[in-house]
Amino acid sequence: MNLQKLMKQAQQMQAGLAAAQNKLAEQTLTINAAGGKIKVTATGAGLITDLQIDPSILDPDDAEFVQTLIFKAIQDAIEQAKAMAESEMKKLTGGMGLPTGLGL
Repeated sequence: MNLQKLMKQAQQMQAGLAAAQNKLAEQTLTINAAGGKIKVTATGAGLITDLQIDPSILDPDDAEFVQTLIFKAIQDAIEQAKAMAESEMKKLTGGMGLPTGLGL
């Protein structure tokens, strides 16, 4: 095994991972909950960038219901952002199964 070749491949993969991270940070997805009355936007890096709530679902006597809907929408946004990131990383690593956090 040629160590120089292996090092060069590792550097190329590292550069590819960095580029993918930048791309993911720029990509967004929007999750609709409660029939579209709650919208959560997240980046591929898992950052929540926007939250919109239709005032028609705001009932001061049932704040817990709205909190539950918002929490679920945020969880869905983060899960889908993670799935998008994993998909991009698999493209780069060829499904090598790198440990979580390596390159992310």
